[in-house]
Amino acid sequence: MNKRRQRLMLWVVLLITAGFVALSVFVHVYPDLSIDLRLSRDVQRHQNAFIDGLMYAISTPGYLPESVIMVGLTALLFFLYKYKKAAGFTLLTGVSALVSTIVKVLVNRPRPSDTLVRIVKKTAQQSFPSGHVLFYVVFFGFMMLLMLQLEGMPKWIKYPVIIISSFLIFTIPVSRIYLGAHWFTDVVGGFLLGLVCLYVLSWFYLRKPANATEAPVAETK
Repeated sequence: MNKRRQRLMLWVVLLITAGFVALSVFVHVYPDLSIDLRLSRDVQRHQNAFIDGLMYAISTPGYLPESVIMVGLTALLFFLYKYKKAAGFTLLTGVSALVSTIVKVLVNRPRPSDTLVRIVKKTAQQSFPSGHVLFYVVFFGFMMLLMLQLEGMPKWIKYPVIIISSFLIFTIPVSRIYLGAHWFTDVVGGFLLGLVCLYVLSWFYLRKPANATEAPVAETK
């Protein structure tokens, strides 16, 4: 990646960070927004058992202990196939849970109430940002990066992982709103913070050279 592209990417990340900070302050001061309620009711307008099951299935990898198991098994597979650096950084995607918890405590926004929206599954912790969205952007976004970087990765693994990861990243915001777990601004906040965390993780991954026992990766230009 040349210096011009690096500078441009850095400015984009700084703008995203500024947007996230501004949104965090805004929802802390004004936790009850009419746009959130309106969009939640729009998303929940069409409800049935099939959609309930689909939306819950989309959210399932982000719950505990499923998320821990998924991260651990994925890292183990990379390690067994000699992608040791990829394995280590895959484990680091779990730090997004700590980041989410810290921000939730600082903003301290309450979850949607069952008097306002339909709650399909009750959840704990505060509402902003969406931990699911944050985790999905970081973990599945990093999986997409690895599929593009790791040489020798079979196409029958690479493309399904990219497709599934993309699907989950872009459907998890709808899932969290539909299930009554989050407001629209919560998932936007999770997405923005996830992009920042993904950038930091990816930057360190691409910057850190592989050791002699590491399976080959594509060069970054």
